[in-house]
This record gives sequence, structure tokens and C-alpha cells, in this order.
Amino acid sequence: MTAAVEDAQTVLSPIDVEVARNRLESIAEEVGMTLIRTAYSPNIKDRRDCSAGLYGPSGELIAQAEHIPLHLGLMPTLVRRSIEQIGAENLEPGDVILTNNPYLGGSHLPDMCLITPIFHEGGLIAVVANMAHHVDVGGIAPGSMATHTTEVFQEGVRVPPLKLYHRGRLAEEVFNLILTNVRTPSTTRGDIVAQLSANMLGSRRVAEVLEEWGPDYFAAACRSLVDYAEQRTRAAIAGLPDGRATFTDHLEHDGTREREIPITVTVDKHGDEIDFDFSESADQIAGALNCSYAITEACVAYAIKLITDPSLPSNEGLMRPIRVKTRPGTLVSAEFPAPVANGNTQTSMRIVDALLGAFHRIAPDVVPAASCGSQNILTIGGLDEATGEYFSYVETYGGGQGANPDLDGGDAVHTHMTNTRNTPCEVIEREYPLRVRRYEIATGTGGRGRFRGGDGLVRELEVTSSSATAVIATSRVTTRPWGLEGGEPGSSGRVWITTEAGSADLPSLCQQRVDRGETIAIQTAGGGGFGAPDTTNHESE
Repeated sequence: MTAAVEDAQTVLSPIDVEVARNRLESIAEEVGMTLIRTAYSPNIKDRRDCSAGLYGPSGELIAQAEHIPLHLGLMPTLVRRSIEQIGAENLEPGDVILTNNPYLGGSHLPDMCLITPIFHEGGLIAVVANMAHHVDVGGIAPGSMATHTTEVFQEGVRVPPLKLYHRGRLAEEVFNLILTNVRTPSTTRGDIVAQLSANMLGSRRVAEVLEEWGPDYFAAACRSLVDYAEQRTRAAIAGLPDGRATFTDHLEHDGTREREIPITVTVDKHGDEIDFDFSESADQIAGALNCSYAITEACVAYAIKLITDPSLPSNEGLMRPIRVKTRPGTLVSAEFPAPVANGNTQTSMRIVDALLGAFHRIAPDVVPAASCGSQNILTIGGLDEATGEYFSYVETYGGGQGANPDLDGGDAVHTHMTNTRNTPCEVIEREYPLRVRRYEIATGTGGRGRFRGGDGLVRELEVTSSSATAVIATSRVTTRPWGLEGGEPGSSGRVWITTEAGSADLPSLCQQRVDRGETIAIQTAGGGGFGAPDTTNHESE
């Protein structure tokens, strides 16, 4: 790598661009891994429900780790707007910004984002940020993921962009205010400190790069990476057929009752650009399934990579050939005070289904069938009799992956906007008053086809404390993930509780008291099949 470049408009050679891309992406990866290795909660250290990225001084995305598509797609908006709200001119060395505000571009309140500005020779030159899902941020239900909320105030502590650290000094009153309003203060403290430590490491790594490259070359490298991503994305989009298509898919429950809620997108692909219009989607609702504009934009970015080239660089350049239109005040572009807790776990997945349905009408050879359609989240919380402290178990479960035009769908995997791992059974039983009674693949739930959809999974948990509150949020319980080109739909999901009186089915989104010895279980939906089943070919193998 050349040591320095005097001309700030210098364009790097292809070799130098690739070296710079790997160098800066490795910093984001190291930030994320540091957070994972130092976190307190299993939700971060085992499930890896976190993401990290490197940004320019105004919040433009430069490089990110391969973490969670939903986080990664919305963080550029949240980082940029947070800097704008505080004012870049008001940032100083040693400052750290904390926020979880969904209306600025966040997802939901448990996703806390820490933003650390990086200075060089007195000037703001870059920003490192990470986002992590905390196991509790207050609200009316343990885990802060209630489905039946009607306004954001019921969901927990909402933090505007503020300085958690100022000139290197912790704002203890602010920190204590947050911790006082959560059920798990010691875990939350540990996880936030882990986020701080991860950003500190990222800042040191950027400083090392600046010492080696110099600020001019660093700026040229960042600019070249963004331009390179735009060129790659335009080329990938140009490879798709031109066309215009509209598709509507539906959520089946609004968090308070079962009903169809449409999500509609019109995709207009022309040359090396694409327009997306979600204006005809449903108005925002009373239940907690609304999502911010930034989530919708994240779904679009993901879908583009999915159907064109997954290796496209994820930075500001990816979205330059893409325009996303929404109607403010809708399910996919919610405004204050709409509740948003499950917008990312449910609505984002249906946004992807709608996008894929539209793209199938334009480019049918590259679009997979519908996957399980939910991040299938279960939270269980209450007072642990053994410790006398509150506990909060949070986990999203895998499901069936939709079949591809040339490949079976994966069984019991996380799909689309989520990319977390599972919590090992041993960790669940060690950390919480819970016992894993069942954890297996739901064999035969994938849709039949020339290529079959993946199977869902079943997990059943027993409460071993006196009682707990479970919040279940899944989908495709009263509907089925669709197949394509004659492929059959995947099987529906199911939720149930087992007590001394027997088993009873529960709605796809609900809150349920679970007493000692009782179990709560989820079976996630299977993925749709692709192509008409043929017992003489691949389907029978």
C-alpha cells in the first residue's frame, strides 16, 4: 500500500482498492468479535445478535462486518442522523454517542447503538459504530418485546442521541438513569461496556491505519471503495432484465388480533438503476409490528445482494443506483408514537417476501421461494427464585429456507434479515431457570418441489422457577410460505403451551404466563418448494 497521497482526489488502483477493502473490513470484523468475546449476555456472546461498521465523518458507510443484514442496512441512517442531531461541530475526542431511537433510523428499543467519532490532527476523520440487542430495556413485558403495545412508551427506555462519554469521561448520571429502568441492570451494564470496549479497539485500529497511510490516502481509499461498490452494483443490476412489477404479501396478525395487513411494493428496474415504491402498504397499526423507513431500506439492500451478487461491497455505494419511496405513517415507514418492537422480527421478513415476489415477475430464474417468514422470537422473563434477580431469555429461532431454482432450502436456519446463531441448550439451562425439553428439526415441513423447501424446527422450554412471562412472536401460522414455479408451500408454524390440563395452541403473536413445570413450544414454518414435484428426479433422492 502506498504510504501517502498528496492529491485528495487520487483514485486508487484496483489492487490498492482491494487491499484497502480488506483492511477496513477487517477492522469492522474485529470490532464485532471483540464485542462478542467481552459481552455478558448469551444473546450477544453466544447468539451474536450484534453488528459493527466503519463510517466516514458524516456517517457515510465505508466498511462493515458480515453480521446481521437488518442491523447493517439501517445503521448508516441511524449513524448519519445521530451525528446531524448532535452536530459534528459539537463532537470532541473521547466522545461516545448512545442511542436506540427507532424514528431516527433504529430498529427497536433493545437495539442500542454506540457511535465513536475518530479524530486525527484535530479533525473528525471517521466514525466506528456497533449495535447490539440488549436482553431488556424496560417496558411492559420482560425482554421488552411485547407484541400488543399501542405506543412506543410501553416498550421501554427510548434514548435520543446523547453523549454517554464526553471528552473521555463517563456521564454516570445518564448511565444510571438507563440502568434504573431495566430489569437486568448488571447484564445491561456489562453489555454496554463491551460495546464501548469494542469501539475503543476499532478507534485504535483506524489510528494505526492513519499512521501508516496518512489522512489523504485514507480519504482517497474510502472514496474509492464507495465508488467501486457503486460500479459493481450498477453492473449487477444491469444484468437483470428491465421490467416493472407489483407484489403484495400480508402479515397475518397485528399483535393484538388476527387480520391481514398488506405490504405492497412496486419494483421498476431500468438499465443500471432500480426504483422501489412501498406507498401502497398498510397504514401503521396499533400493535408492535411497525418499522422505520431505515428497516425498509435495509431490506431493499439485502434483496439486491441476494438476487444479483452476494459479494457486492456493503457500503454507501451500494445504494447509489437505488431509490426507495415510502409513505410516512405506514407500516413500513412508521412515525412517532407507533410501537415498533417486532417490526424487525416480523415485518422486515414480510418486506423481503414482497420484494422477492415482485422480482420473480421480472427475473424468475434468480428468485428463491418464500422462507419461514419470521425471525421467530421468544422471550421468557421473570424473577429467578434461585438468585432473587430478574432474568430475561431472548432468542430467535431458525426455520425452513425457501428452495432456490437449483438448490434445496436449508433446514432450521436463520434466513434473510437475521443472521444469528442459536443458544446452546447447555447455556440456556446454565444461565436461566429453564430446561430444554425438545429441540429438533421439524421433519417434513418443507414444501415439496423439484427442489424442496427447508424444514422448520421445534423447541420446547420448561420453566423451572415459580412463574415467568413468555412473549411469542412468529408468523406463517395461519398462512403458508409460498412456493414458486409449481413448488408447494411450506407447512405452517405452530405455538403451544403444555400444562397439567394438557396442550393448547396459542396465536402467532401473544403474551403468556408460564408456571413452574409448564412448557412453551414453537414449531417454525417450513420453506416453500421450487418447481413442480417429480418423483422420478431430484425430489425422490
